[in-house]
Amino acid sequence: MESLKVSDFMTTDFVKFHEDDLVVEAVKELVKHEVIGGPVVNDSGDVIGWISEQDCLGAAIQVIYYNQRVAQVKDIMKTDVLSVKEDSDLLSLAQQMLGAKPKVYPVTNSDNRLVGVISRRLILRAVEKSLTQLSKKRVSQPHEAHLA
Repeated sequence: MESLKVSDFMTTDFVKFHEDDLVVEAVKELVKHEVIGGPVVNDSGDVIGWISEQDCLGAAIQVIYYNQRVAQVKDIMKTDVLSVKEDSDLLSLAQQMLGAKPKVYPVTNSDNRLVGVISRRLILRAVEKSLTQLSKKRVSQPHEAHLA
């Protein structure tokens, strides 16, 4: 079986945030794009954090309930972000995701610049495509499989 690379299945159409963005704006983007979170980048495009629905929900409740100031993304983002290189093996990442790892990873290039994101759903789509191809091979060669 040929090697499946993260770059072949990641999306380059994703929501990203800057550390100085207001959480209110981050909430709007997460809701608009129906995503569970997104990478936070600096001016150079380096991944410096991750902001999730959960992070935003907590900050939004604080603003509404306690009438506190509106927070910035840098105030609530996670800074211990797991990322993956674009040339990484997709099935190895899938194995890693079976544990209690993130559901979505930022994808970086060799210069550590953000180039995309990969999610469990995108990996599952790749796996489904591979399974369909294997199934078609087996149907078209039913007897050869038994002779091997």
